[in-house]
Amino acid sequence: MNRRLLITAGPTREHLDPVRYISNGSSGRMGYALAAEAAKRGWDVDLVSGPVALEAPHGVRLTRVVSADDMLAACESRFDEAGVFLSVAAVADFKPAEKSPRKTKKAETEEVVRLVRTVDVLKTLAARRRPGQVMVGFAAETHDVEAYARRKLEEKNLDWIVANDVSRPGIGMEAADNTVTVISRSGHRASFGPAPKSEIAARILDLVLP
Repeated sequence: MNRRLLITAGPTREHLDPVRYISNGSSGRMGYALAAEAAKRGWDVDLVSGPVALEAPHGVRLTRVVSADDMLAACESRFDEAGVFLSVAAVADFKPAEKSPRKTKKAETEEVVRLVRTVDVLKTLAARRRPGQVMVGFAAETHDVEAYARRKLEEKNLDWIVANDVSRPGIGMEAADNTVTVISRSGHRASFGPAPKSEIAARILDLVLP
């Protein structure tokens, strides 16, 4: 069995100029907890992380990236060797159509910034998966959580989806705790939490690791 795991974590930053950027509130804690737990279980773990204030988990190879394009490039070089891919990162959906090479002043800035879609890291990698590779996605939603998660499970050709409601106070993006529902393509469904993300990570890996 291939015991190499590739995991993404944290947000991406999509820069308008060298100072300003579009991002989100992901702390990276869930992804880092999963990476740490997998390493404890003897897996060979590659963690590709957006900008977060966290140290690399013990026994994990950490690659730090900034943008969605950076994250895809880092994952592509490791994806074919991985037996399991966990897409935990909260990748920004949009980026500025143009990036200024210098900080723009208020007087120079347009009131409307044109945005374009970022690369879909998970969908791109899922399209090139090989037989036997396990693909796990995460869906952070604010409403109709399971419905959107199940749609993502099918549209992106995943084996598992982990859904959580980030509108609830005290769990999710920037919190230390989480509550999740894990759904498989075969119809299995399990809910965990609220609990510390380290505990949630263990429960998720109990289900998704082969």
